[in-house]
Amino acid sequence: MLKTHSCGELRPEHAGQEVTLAGWAHRCRNHGGLVFIVLRDRAGLTQIVTSPETAPAAHDIAATVRGEYVIQVRGVVRLRPVEQVNPEWPTGAIEVEAREVRILNTAQTPPFYIYEESAVDESLRLRYRYLDLRRARMQRNMLLRHRTVKFIRDFMDAHGFLEIETPFLFKSTPEGARDYLVPSRVHPGKFYALPQSPQQLKQLLMVAGYERYFQIARCFRDEDLRGDRQPEFTQLDLEMSFVERDDILDLVEELFTALIPAVTPHKRVLSPFPRLSYAEALERFGTDKPDLRFGMELVDLTETLRGSGFRVFQTALEEGGRIKGIVAPGCADYVRRQLDELGAIAQKQGAKGLVTLAFRADGVKGPAVKFLSESDLAAIAQRLGAGEGDLVCIVADAGPVVGAALSALRLTFREQLQLVDPNLLAFGYVLDFPMFEWNVEAQRWDAAHHPFTMPRPNTYAEMMADPTAVLSDAYDLVCNGYELASGSIRVHDPRIQMDIFRVLGYPEDEARARFGHMMEAFSYGAPPHGGMAPGIDRLVMLLAGESNIREVIAFPKTAQAVDLMADAPSPVEQKQLDELHLRLATE
Repeated sequence: MLKTHSCGELRPEHAGQEVTLAGWAHRCRNHGGLVFIVLRDRAGLTQIVTSPETAPAAHDIAATVRGEYVIQVRGVVRLRPVEQVNPEWPTGAIEVEAREVRILNTAQTPPFYIYEESAVDESLRLRYRYLDLRRARMQRNMLLRHRTVKFIRDFMDAHGFLEIETPFLFKSTPEGARDYLVPSRVHPGKFYALPQSPQQLKQLLMVAGYERYFQIARCFRDEDLRGDRQPEFTQLDLEMSFVERDDILDLVEELFTALIPAVTPHKRVLSPFPRLSYAEALERFGTDKPDLRFGMELVDLTETLRGSGFRVFQTALEEGGRIKGIVAPGCADYVRRQLDELGAIAQKQGAKGLVTLAFRADGVKGPAVKFLSESDLAAIAQRLGAGEGDLVCIVADAGPVVGAALSALRLTFREQLQLVDPNLLAFGYVLDFPMFEWNVEAQRWDAAHHPFTMPRPNTYAEMMADPTAVLSDAYDLVCNGYELASGSIRVHDPRIQMDIFRVLGYPEDEARARFGHMMEAFSYGAPPHGGMAPGIDRLVMLLAGESNIREVIAFPKTAQAVDLMADAPSPVEQKQLDELHLRLATE
């Protein structure tokens, strides 16, 4: 070994010991008589000092060291003078007096500072990701990810789950996001697909009798990207046989309530996790991914204002819409610019406009006040619980638009008013999703979750006659406004599975061509089963206090699905295309 200790482990009790360290020159200071080098490795920082009197050769070499040089140092641990102790470092009470310094490799000047947390353009960070990963922030995030995954593996093992790997090369059965296709060289014109999830394979493992399966699974989806999405991502994939919905929800809740204090003891978890129906989540928060850390819930004003003479409200009601509002406490003094910004946020979600009412000491203010009676204003205040100093925001429009607009405003006020504790994690379950969604463009029904989701028993009888009446036995885990996991009780009866395919418009021959392996497997004694798949990237993002999953992935893609470091995707040689029997389309 080129080192006897790491740069993060030396303490006062090591004083007098000869040690060998190796790492990167974090910072260098030449004071003429003395040269100081802060040496860094994965474990931390240690100060190195050389003097011409003690070790002239080491001192001369140390004087040539520059930032990010890779060096080896042999020396003696000594206590720092009291006035020089650095309380911010675990090693801050000691330093190593060098006897020998070796330069193992030189380094160019990095395109950004490694030793400080200065703001750096993300594209530059991704271009030089191997340098960005040296920075303390990224090292902390990667360590946190490691500890999180290790805890999960240990927990699943302790609860009787088997870790089983499933293949990356599988059959393309597109439903939902687009597949990444892999052409076969030995089977011209045929393709594998990278798995969007191991959904079908883990169900087949239940048919195979393994009963409790898990995998830290890599998944691939060719979809539009956002801050919390990547074309390739990692999830905890789990499946259980002979269980009901609550068994799965209880297990996942147990996992997370144990995980958080173990890997991030400064974080708080609200428990037990509340359970909301999909309909309730939309009604109260306007979204199926609510942030449960604060109130400011949506309040229905439809009946309260049905008799109002305000044309904006009446038009919305005549068109079958709804009226809802929220209260922003202490925001009655918002100026015109701020109110216009709120209106723009609502309009971005499809709303025709936003009604604002400022409840001030000298009365209610706002453009709509002249169209509302005193009794209307009093009823609004009572229904919303608005008082002096509060700002009321009201949207009148189609139900989904109202929910989306007020949900966006709610999150805006969350940031502006700093309504949440950043170290609080508020998990919750959203249950009873619709089984089907109408695809207007294709003029057909789509599976709201995936086609292997079991309908709720009390709604299954309505499936063929009225798909809108059917609820699924699907559930989501949400946290702080993010969807963290999706899961469901799965279909295990081939007859029910075929009924679902009929609603989705698949002729029997097409259904069997796509999913025949599943249908056949179900006919050989498939047990009742279900599962869930929490996203590892999003989970670690929340634990790390980051707002973008790229900050917790070692080598992520950009929002355009590009690897700036390796310049991928990239063209390939014609020979490779020929071997795969592919020809590029020309315009």
